[in-house]
Amino acid sequence: MPADHAARRARLRALLDGAGVRSLLVTDLLNIRYLTGFTGSNAALLVDGAGDDRTVVCTDGRYVTQIAEQVPGLRVEIARGSARALIELAVAENVDSVGFESHVVTVEQLEQWQALPGAVPLVPAPRLVEQLRMIKDEFEVGQLRAACAAADAALADLIARGGLRPGRTEREVGRELESLMLDHGANGISFETIVAAGANSAVPHHRPTDAVLADGDFVKLDFGAEVGGYHSDMTRTYVLGRAADWQREVYDLVAAAQAAGRAALAPGALARDVDAAARAVIVEAGHGELFLHGLGHGVGLEIHEAPGIGQLGTGTLSVGEAVTVEPGVYFEGRGGVRIEDTLVVRDDEPELLTLTTKEFTVV
Repeated sequence: MPADHAARRARLRALLDGAGVRSLLVTDLLNIRYLTGFTGSNAALLVDGAGDDRTVVCTDGRYVTQIAEQVPGLRVEIARGSARALIELAVAENVDSVGFESHVVTVEQLEQWQALPGAVPLVPAPRLVEQLRMIKDEFEVGQLRAACAAADAALADLIARGGLRPGRTEREVGRELESLMLDHGANGISFETIVAAGANSAVPHHRPTDAVLADGDFVKLDFGAEVGGYHSDMTRTYVLGRAADWQREVYDLVAAAQAAGRAALAPGALARDVDAAARAVIVEAGHGELFLHGLGHGVGLEIHEAPGIGQLGTGTLSVGEAVTVEPGVYFEGRGGVRIEDTLVVRDDEPELLTLTTKEFTVV
C-alpha cells in the first residue's frame, strides 16, 4: 500500500483556517517528505488552502528528475532558494497570508523574507504538520513494523552467532549489531547504538567505548533500524555468564513497570498517567529516584517526536500513535536495566512491534 500524500495534504488544509492562514509554507524537510514523498536535501512546499491545483513544491536543479518521479501531480518550481522563490510566487499571485513553520525558521530567514519587495504577510503557524504526523496511517505502521522486524532479526542473529560474550568491547558489539540491521533489511540505523556493559549500564545514554564485556555484567543494548525513513527503537538488557540475585530483582522490577506502562496505553489516556502507571511500580519498590527519565516518546520519521510520555507530558493518546515504553532503574557505579518496546496505540490493546522476548536472559 503506497503512502497517500494527497490525503495528508487534505488533512493539513483542514487545519489552516484554525491557524488563521490561507496557505502554509513548509520548510522542514521531513514534513515535506511526509506531505509529498520528496527526499531531496533542498525543498520548500507551499500548501494552498484551495487545493492541490494551487499547491507548489520547489527544489533546485539537482533534483529535477527526482522530484518529477517522487512528486507527480503537483506544480514544480526550480530555484536554489526554494522558500524565497515560493514567497515571491505568493506575492505575484496575490496570496493574502502565508503561514510558516515558526518552530523551524530562523530569525535571520524570517527577516530576509519580510524584506522582500511587496512581501506577503507571514504568520507563525507552528507544528501543524507534526500534529498530523502523530497519528500514523497504515502505510506508516507498515514501515515501522519492517524497521522493528529488522532490529529484532539483527539482535537474534547477534546472539545466535555468539556476538554478545565476555572479551568483546562495547564498540565491537555495537558495530556488529548495526551491520546486522543492514543485513536484515534496514536502510540505515535510527541512532548510534548504545552498548553499555557493567557499571556503564547505569548510564542511560552511554556511548560505546573500548570497555570490555565481562562475566557477570549487565549489558544494555538500545538500538533501532530505519526503513523507508521510519525508525524503530528497542532496548534489551542481558546478563553475561552468571546472574546475581540483585540483578534478577532489578530486572523483574523494571519488567513489571514496563508491563504496567504498556497496559496503560489506551485511546484517551493522559500521557502523564501512562508514565505514572509505570513509575508507581518503581516508586513502590523504593527506587523512584533511580528512574531518571520519562517513560517514552513518539517515533516515526524522527526517532524522537510527539507525543512525549513523561511526568510533564501533556495531552491524551489517540489511536494510531506510535510510541515507546522504556522504564529504567540505574544504580550508579554498579549497573542498570532498561526495557523498551515500540508500540502503536489501538482501540483494544496496543500493537507490539518489537517482538524480541523480554524474559530475563543470561547469555
